[in-house]
Amino acid sequence: MKFPLRNVFLFSALLSLASCAASGPVGKTTTPDTTRRRESAPAEDLSRYRPVFTSPSAATTPAGSKPTITPTNHVNSQIDQRLRDQAFTNQNVKYAQGYRILAYVGLERDQAMAIRRAVISRYPEETDYMTFKQPTYRLLIGDYMTRLEAEQAMLRIKPLAPRAQLQPAQVVLNKTRF
Repeated sequence: MKFPLRNVFLFSALLSLASCAASGPVGKTTTPDTTRRRESAPAEDLSRYRPVFTSPSAATTPAGSKPTITPTNHVNSQIDQRLRDQAFTNQNVKYAQGYRILAYVGLERDQAMAIRRAVISRYPEETDYMTFKQPTYRLLIGDYMTRLEAEQAMLRIKPLAPRAQLQPAQVVLNKTRF
């Protein structure tokens, strides 16, 4: 039973390869020069088929003046209320999606603390997050909203933590920045 099925597959593969074969002569191939045909052929004028639209305001107003539009359905109070609601909601947001630098992952607490001290002594404005989930210590540095900020900070921290890498994380929003 396996042989006829195999033969069917082989025959279909052979047939598909034969249909993909070149239909022209094998050997020196030349490409037709289509640039001369395009230049010599006259361009077809399709402007007579284009629709022409006239605006209703152009027919009623003189050419130099603009028509006055009176606003209807004033929703300014509703929009103002929505904006106030959104601003109040945004004040309560404490976290956002951003990046942190993973400076150390390992089993040795002393090495993690040494990297932490080196980073804090050189860059005191950076925040650090040391976590311990048995048996691994993780040292995360910074709260960066964009990848560009995180990459710039990682270039500064790379000499202190050679195996540092970026990690997407929930970062704390610092309201004093804005």
